[in-house]
Formats: sequence, structure tokens, C-alpha cells
Amino acid sequence: MAGTAEYEELNKNLEIVDGHAVKAPEDYQNPEQLYNVLIERVRKYHPSADITMIEKAYQIGKEAHHDQTRKSGEPYIIHPLWVGIILADLEMDKETIVAGMLHDAVEDTDMTLDDVSREFGEEVALLVDGVTKLGQLNYSQDKLEVQAENLRKMFLAMAKDIRVIIIKLADRLHNMRTLEFMTPAKQQEKARETMDIYAPIAQRLGISKIKTELDDLSLKYWKPEVYHNLVRDLNRRKTEREEFVQQIVAEVSKHMKNAHIEAKVYGRVKHFFSIYKKMVNQNKTLDQVYDLFAVRIIVDSVKDCYAALGVIHEMYTPIPGRFKDYIAMPKPNMYQSLHTTLMGPSGQPFEIQIRTEEMHKTAEYGIAAHWKYKEGGDSAKSMESQEAKLNWLRQILEWQRDMSDNREFLSLLKGDLDLFAEDVYCFTPNGDVKNLPNGSTPVDFAYAIHSAVGNKMVGARVNGKLVNIDYKIQNGDRIEILTSQNSKGPSRDWLNIVKSTQAKNKINQWFKKEFKEDNIIRGKELIVSYCRGKSINLLNILKPKYQQIVQKKYGFRDWDAVLAAIGHGGLKEGQVVNRLFEEYEKEHKKEITDETILEKISEANSQKVHIAKSKSGIVVKGINDMAVRFSKCCNPVPGDEIVGFVTRGRGMSIHRTDCINMLHLSDAERARLIDAEWEDPSETEGGGKYLAELKMYANDRQGFLMDISKVFTEAKIDVKSMNVRTSKKGTATIDMGFIVNGREELHAIIEKLRQLQGVLDIERTTG
Repeated sequence: MAGTAEYEELNKNLEIVDGHAVKAPEDYQNPEQLYNVLIERVRKYHPSADITMIEKAYQIGKEAHHDQTRKSGEPYIIHPLWVGIILADLEMDKETIVAGMLHDAVEDTDMTLDDVSREFGEEVALLVDGVTKLGQLNYSQDKLEVQAENLRKMFLAMAKDIRVIIIKLADRLHNMRTLEFMTPAKQQEKARETMDIYAPIAQRLGISKIKTELDDLSLKYWKPEVYHNLVRDLNRRKTEREEFVQQIVAEVSKHMKNAHIEAKVYGRVKHFFSIYKKMVNQNKTLDQVYDLFAVRIIVDSVKDCYAALGVIHEMYTPIPGRFKDYIAMPKPNMYQSLHTTLMGPSGQPFEIQIRTEEMHKTAEYGIAAHWKYKEGGDSAKSMESQEAKLNWLRQILEWQRDMSDNREFLSLLKGDLDLFAEDVYCFTPNGDVKNLPNGSTPVDFAYAIHSAVGNKMVGARVNGKLVNIDYKIQNGDRIEILTSQNSKGPSRDWLNIVKSTQAKNKINQWFKKEFKEDNIIRGKELIVSYCRGKSINLLNILKPKYQQIVQKKYGFRDWDAVLAAIGHGGLKEGQVVNRLFEEYEKEHKKEITDETILEKISEANSQKVHIAKSKSGIVVKGINDMAVRFSKCCNPVPGDEIVGFVTRGRGMSIHRTDCINMLHLSDAERARLIDAEWEDPSETEGGGKYLAELKMYANDRQGFLMDISKVFTEAKIDVKSMNVRTSKKGTATIDMGFIVNGREELHAIIEKLRQLQGVLDIERTTG
């Protein structure tokens, strides 16, 4: 072990300088030294001197990662140790620190969750499992899909234990600190993901200690020129800046003392990302940004906060419209402070933040500020605070359950967590405060109150005056929602004007419930049609025992709910029928056994055989004498990633890898998959013709079908089928099938269709 003097020197050098993110000195990468730093920091706040569990985790982790190194060339154990140090800085419990030190062991070494559970208990194992990524989706290289599935898993784990995300944030923070060893493309990807997902989550949890550093590091790699220009421009007047801040701190300290207010006063330059965000949102240059400097005053009580504010406003001239009282109206993450922007003695604006010590700790540590063993008699208050901070998580879990499309889920998640979006504060007629995304409308406000208020809304008054429903809410507005029992419910057009994810989800929920009967009927029709197309006897598979298995798999209470989900598009009929058929086949074995087919696949040699099914052709490994056909459930076209599926007695069907039917195969069915790919176009004569199918959602209008036909006519595309359904609300659903040469031509058609007036969404059939 390193000596006390060594790691005390190391400890001193690991602090953040001037409030900004800095990389740890390269000299301090010795595992033993870092372990000593970790133990020293844990002992500073933890009431127990027993570090046996942490010592054990270090030894096991070091052994598990013994032959691994990071991109920087340093031993891999350095990373888990740093994660442990970051968690210790947040004063987390020992179970969290241990899970942080072992979080990569299950993913990257031979260690299993059972090993973790046996050595450290079920609690640590659950935390490690929550942080561990899902395996790559078979036959899908789509990074967005993988990212969405990993995030879904993470949010579910967070709901069970919020410490999961705190470990994940610590892990991401150290990865960002060492991002310089990655390729520029990887740096951009990780920086963008951090900015879109992890920094906003840290903000929602109120952990500014991590959030601000993630922000700055993301900016450094996402927009390196902007970051380095900011650093250069701020450093250019560093001496002048420091003198100005010291002058303000000295003046404020003197006046606090004269007013007999016990206060700690210190100053800093705002974080780089905070400055950049102001420049972007206000469309200003650095010279035009008001408050580059912030002075913080820490006092003993809320009463002293307001007393200090009075003293400050007497000393300096406050800038109108720049005062915010987050003590009376806390932010959603429970942040509390008084903010006021003032004009300095030399005409330089600066901001002062006034808060109590408890508020300061909550601002820095957020949800980690009052952890289990530190709660004591304040337990109820602490739990109430944590519950308030997790309202947003419950909302995300609510709408992610209703969303089967991973891309839509990811898009809405990023929108909901948008770091650049600012909030507006408004009031109910009773004076209650509501916090909404900037740009929200009275419709967002109505659904923030209750679903029933939004569904029955017919108008709104703002500050006593009637306004349009697309009115943009301003800070301080007093809003009254007008409702009527005769209201027919929300309009689909509202989806285009609301800003909050909560409102969008509740509107979509209303449509699902309102048209449940129609959806049930349509669900039945789709199942019948699918079975007819696949030559499956519907009477054989629609048995209650099979239906119950499907209900349980997808989390529905009854069979009607499954049919309704199929009817509105939340589930694909192919998914359900294939699962029913699979259960039926388990009880009714065919003469052609699985063993026969699987044996044929296993005999496949490495030689590629060309199957002349079409002009473009398909290359399949191994199978020489089997008919090949394109599946009708997803209609693959050249350019799509494809996979072959050996059917029972009907040859091989070619599917897209993102086909729902392929993604939800059982293990037994998955063994029937075989590699397939499109033949090189240069080796084929002419271009093949392939059926593509799209589903379009649009606002119905006169001449719409004519506009669609014009797109196909101009592109010389042969349309094979078109089916139009219009809802009572005037929303049209158009199913169309047409012939294309390949994926490139298909994407060109989709782009032209998206440009038509009234188009809401276009999706490709995937099963």
C-alpha cells in the first residue's frame, strides 16, 4: 500500500479546479494509491469503520480484470476504482460503492451475477445487474435499437432502486474524463449520448456535482472548437475576472457582517456549457452574455436568505426581470435558491445565488444528499424529497410501457430530457405552481392537471383573457382551463402543438381507449387475414390455454386487450399468431421433425450457393436444393439486411432482420435461421422487382389521394394495392403496396411522400 503522505497528496490533486472539469493527473494511475484514496474518502463520512466488503470487492475485481487494459494502456481496474471514488464523493453507501467497483466484471469477465450474489449478497447483485447492458440483439446491427433497449432496461432498474442510475452516472463520468483515448467518431457519439441522456438525468436527480462536469466534457468533445474558443476567451481576461470576483466577494462579505448575517461568500465563473447554452438560446456572442460570473452566499436559515437578498439589492442595482425565487417555487428536482442578477460597480453584470447549507448540499448531491444510513430522524422528509424527484421517472415508465416502437421511444425520451430546453412556471387559478417545458400550450397545462381535464378541454383563459389553444405559456401566467361534458375529446392535431411528453402520451391513450371496440374488431380481422395468408388453421391455435400464455408474455389482462393492441398497431398480428402456433406445435409434433431440418442446416458448408430466385438474387450459405421466397410480412428489398428462415415443408423464407416475427422467435425457432445476403448487383443482369409496403397516417383532405398518385406516377412506380380508412376525427390511414428496385428507390419515395401536406407519419411494414 502507498504511504499516507502519498495518497494525501494524490487526494489533494484530484479536486475539480475553479468549478470546471479537469482530467486527473496521469501520474496518479496506481491502483494501490487509488484504493487508498477511496478508503480515505469513505471513512470521512461513513459511520462504520468496517471496510471489509470494499476490500473484498477490490481484490476480486483486480483478479477478474487482471489481464485487461483500457484504451489508454492503464490496468482496467483503474476504471472501477475511479467509479468507486466518484460514488464516495457523493457519500453513497458501501453497497453502492461495491456495485460500482464490480459493474464491469459481469459484462467483461468470467464473473457471473450468481458469483456476485454469493460473495456480496442479493442487494449488490441487483445493482450490478441494473447497470449491466443487454446483449446485442441477434441479427440486428441497428445501434438505435440496442441503445433504446438498454435504456428501457436501465429505467426499469432505476424504478426498483435509484442507486442503479447513480452508479451509471459515475461510470459515465469517468469514461468521459478519459474520452481522449477514443477515436474522434466515438468521442462524438459518446458526447452526444451523454448530452442527450445522462447529463439531463443527473439534472433531474439534482446532482449538479456530476451534471456540470458531464456538460463541460460533452461540449469539449461534441464541439471542440466552441469549447476551446470559450476557454481561450475566458482565460484572456482571467486576471481581470479574478480581481472583479474577489472585489465583489469582499464587498458582499463586509455588508453581510455589518447586517449581522452569518454567511460564507465565494465566487466563480459559470460552467462552459452553461455559458454556451445561454449563447445558443439567446442567440448572443460571449461578450453579450450577461452573467458570466456568479457569487454564492451560504447562510444559516431561509429567513437569512431573504435578509441577505435585501442587503444585496441595497448594495447593487438589480436588473429587471432577472430575479428568480426557487425557494418559494423549487425546481422539479427540488433545487432551492434565490437568484438575482445585478449590475457591478464597473458596469459588469453578475449573478448572486443565496441559499442555506442544506439547500446547497441538495443542489450539489441531489437525491444522494440524504442516503439510508444518514437519514436518522429525517427519514420521512428524505423519502418525500426522493419521491418528488422521481415523478419524472414514473412518467417515463408509464409512456414507455405504451410504446412498442424503439425509435419513437428514444426520440421522445431525448425530447423529454432536452438539456437546451428551458422550463416555464405558471399558476392554476388556486395559485398552485406548474412547471412545464418551454413552448408549452394550455393543452399541456390541462393534461398536467389531470387526464380528465385535458380530455374535456374546450378552451382556456390566460390572465383572465381567452386565448387560442396553441398559445405559448409565459413565466408567471395564471391559466384557467375551460371544460365541457359535451366535448368529443382531444383532437389528433393537438399532438402537433403539445410540448410535454406527458400530454402526448395521455392524448394517445385516449384514442386507444376511445376506439377500443373498433380496434378489437380490426385486431380479429388482422389475425384472420394473417392466418389465411400463412395457411394456419385459426381454430387450432385459438385455445384459451394458448391465449393466456400470449396475454402473460405481453402483459395484457384479457384477450380483448391483445386484440385491441393489434388493432391500433401496438402489437403485430404476426407476433401473436406465431406465438399461438408455437404453443400449438409443442402439443402436436409434425412428421417432419426439427431434428431433420436442423441437421440439414448444420451440414451447410462454408461455400456460398446462388439461388436464382430473382434478377438481383439471394446468396444463402449451405442449402442447395431448397425453394426460396420473400416473406410477405416484411417484404425485403435489395439493400435491407436479411436473414433466411427454414420453414416446415415450404422451403426458405427471406425476412428483414428488423422483422417483428424474426425478433420474437423462440429459441427453438431461432435455430432455423440461416445467413443470407443480397448478391452483388454488379454480378446480376438488370434490376429485380420487389414489393414494398408502407402505412401512412395523415390528416384527411380533398385531393390527398391524387397527390399520392402523382408522386408514384412521376417516379414511374407501379402501385399494386392501396387501402384507405378514415376515422371520425378526420385522420386517414393509408396502406399501400408498390414495386421498387431496391431500398434506395424506396427511401426516395418515402421522402417525397413525407413532403405532402397533412402527412403525420409513414412507417414500413415489419411483420
